[in-house]
Amino acid sequence: MRHFLLVILLLLLGCTSSQPETFGTLFKDSPSIEGKSAYLNSPFVTAGNRVYLVGHQDGSFPELGWHIQNEMGGLWDHPIKLMDGFEIQLQLEEKKLSLNKADTFTNYPFANKHSYNFENDGLKIDRWQFVPDDKEGILVQLALTNETNKARELDISFTGHADLRPTWLGDRTGMNDSKDEAYFRENADAWVMKDIENPWFVAFGADIASESQKQLMSPYGGQGISGSLTYPFSLDAGETRTITFALAGSYVSEEAAIDTYKSLHDNSITLLKEKQARYAQIAEMSKLTIPDKHLQQTFEWLKYNCDWLVREVPEIGSGITAGIPDYPWWFGVDSEYALKGYMAVGQTEAVYNTIALLDSLSEVTNGNGRIVHEVSTNGAVFNEGNINETPQFASLIWEVYQWNGDKAFLKRYFPTIKKGLHWLMSEKDSDGNSFPDGFGMMEIHGLDSEMIDVAVYTQRAFADASKIAAELEEADLENEYRETAEALKEKINSEFWSEEFNSYADFIGTDQQALHLIEDAIVRADTLNKPWAVEELKATKKAILENPFQGTRPFVLHHNWVVNTPMEMKIADPEKAIRALETAETFVNPFGVFVTGIDRDESAGSDDGSFKGSKIFSYTGAVMTLPTGVQAVAENNYGRSDKALNYLERMARTFSYALPGSMYEVSPDYGMMTQAWNIYSFAIPIVQQFFGIQPLASEKKVVISPQMPDAWPVASLENVVIADNAVSVFYETIDKGYKIKVTKENPGWEIVLKMRDESEEKGFMVMTSEVGAEQQDGSYLFQTNENTLEVTVTFEP
Repeated sequence: MRHFLLVILLLLLGCTSSQPETFGTLFKDSPSIEGKSAYLNSPFVTAGNRVYLVGHQDGSFPELGWHIQNEMGGLWDHPIKLMDGFEIQLQLEEKKLSLNKADTFTNYPFANKHSYNFENDGLKIDRWQFVPDDKEGILVQLALTNETNKARELDISFTGHADLRPTWLGDRTGMNDSKDEAYFRENADAWVMKDIENPWFVAFGADIASESQKQLMSPYGGQGISGSLTYPFSLDAGETRTITFALAGSYVSEEAAIDTYKSLHDNSITLLKEKQARYAQIAEMSKLTIPDKHLQQTFEWLKYNCDWLVREVPEIGSGITAGIPDYPWWFGVDSEYALKGYMAVGQTEAVYNTIALLDSLSEVTNGNGRIVHEVSTNGAVFNEGNINETPQFASLIWEVYQWNGDKAFLKRYFPTIKKGLHWLMSEKDSDGNSFPDGFGMMEIHGLDSEMIDVAVYTQRAFADASKIAAELEEADLENEYRETAEALKEKINSEFWSEEFNSYADFIGTDQQALHLIEDAIVRADTLNKPWAVEELKATKKAILENPFQGTRPFVLHHNWVVNTPMEMKIADPEKAIRALETAETFVNPFGVFVTGIDRDESAGSDDGSFKGSKIFSYTGAVMTLPTGVQAVAENNYGRSDKALNYLERMARTFSYALPGSMYEVSPDYGMMTQAWNIYSFAIPIVQQFFGIQPLASEKKVVISPQMPDAWPVASLENVVIADNAVSVFYETIDKGYKIKVTKENPGWEIVLKMRDESEEKGFMVMTSEVGAEQQDGSYLFQTNENTLEVTVTFEP
């Protein structure tokens, strides 16, 4: 595989043409998706690991965002903002043409294009932009085409709106904003803006000589300043010419900003080709081919989205962020979900960097194994950690070990896990019943007693920590953790289960806690006009008052999505699991699962269209990708692959709904325009469940146990990276059965193909040149050390 990727790089870097290379010519054969005209006034992003740009698809840069009010757009070089945006105007004879009302927006895996067609003026313009890897800057190129039969003379004016200010929580780390000043650097032919009291700089200019320069007042809020540059420009009849702008920054020195500025101009084409080659590599890893081309495209672009969210601040670290534009910093739980998906698509560097960052920040902040929840890019910790994040870290470490087989990796993080589990059970379990107390995934005021997701992820953490202890030959801990996990599994299935609701409970608490939460929930349901929920909540209140209980007991109040975590983690008793999964089906709409079930109305399943959020940012009434992905994982765990696919199809309806090439956090078009945990919701069901790839890298073994949905008669998943190897799986249905072919890249590994016995439904018979060994569970194993294994399965009644 590495040889193949090197060839891609060499081809891209070495191609030659008689025509000058431009951004447009280099992207000619790249994947792209054109946006909808209805969403031209909604956000886009183009991102690198150091810098990203957020504006609107029409090419404008309005004030947007709520985390820092009206400041989340523009050009960011965390931990500072560089610019609120920029404006480009053309002076064509007596007419001014502004590039802020694009006719179309086209997204590419790591670049964008805004297209402007001035038909009456015989001028067509494409504005391209991309952020090179490891650079604190962005390149913006205009390609202007003269569509008339006469030469044209025009002026191009570029106005940059600097706003050098700290990111969120900057005041906690001594980063205080002050007024910006501007000065023109003739030797660079560029404007340089500086925060008066801080070494924060931004520089911008073009690759042709400017004719005039002008300092301006910034039209944006804040303490920024603006500057314009004007460039004379000529076009022959029918000619296309380009002008390229570089915008570069630094939160260290002017010298660093200018060095980056010059490097961008000097190496623009090379930098573009290098990034293009790296994205070609991303596309080839875990490459999915299925009949549903929309879902296939969704999966491909979610891999690109993963890369957009990597944020590096060298002084602190590198890691994936939660979402853009309002969560462009680091989170514990978002990463703990997402990084499992990152491993499954081969983006391992981001995984290792993020885990190291979370571990170090948590150690400095807490020192007791508790994993932090939310950290700004300046290192300021906003939330020291919700209760579920500490156990989920343990399970993430075990999951990653399955993929990399690196025992040193386990040894590095097991001390954090041991401390975290001790903290969890000694400090957060006030009544000693093994269910930790405190907030889990649901951020509903007062919902902080014994939560179902906290209990479930704690059980899984002890089960996984027992396996880690076994790998590291700590026998006493192995037994202790295993016994705790087994006891928790039994307790969850008995104490959290509600026969009345055919569901696991939202929480275990006192009657007083439940009654208080019911009052708040009734107000919420009534405000959202959900009469069925009000009626149900009042009935629950009445039942509590008529049958009081002195201790704690389980309550189903909100029907929060987390009640499905016992099935996600596969610890639900099978009979209860099926009932709970069927209950969950009533809390969906065409895009997926409601975050809080009482927010759905009686016609859920038929409503469609844009999500109508409140004026103040809120997730009330939301359907989100994470709950929907969890539901897909849960369905697969109990052999219901067609049901799982249905949830993926619901989510895929939101792909490119608003931002082409991306999927919003809240379905279909609200919240973050791209979100890290989306890859969990797709990669786990597809890679590890449909294709059944179960890595055992420490044993140099991969187990394949497919459970393909009926809608995929032919499917393949190629170049799934496992440690220093890569595996591909090819599936094809035949008359009364199917064929499986598994290949691996490197020798010395064992392929184990585990086929399920489906005799109760179809009968089961295997025809193959290999002899399958029947197992106690009725499955058949086919093993080989060769690089290819092929098995044909046929069913007989």
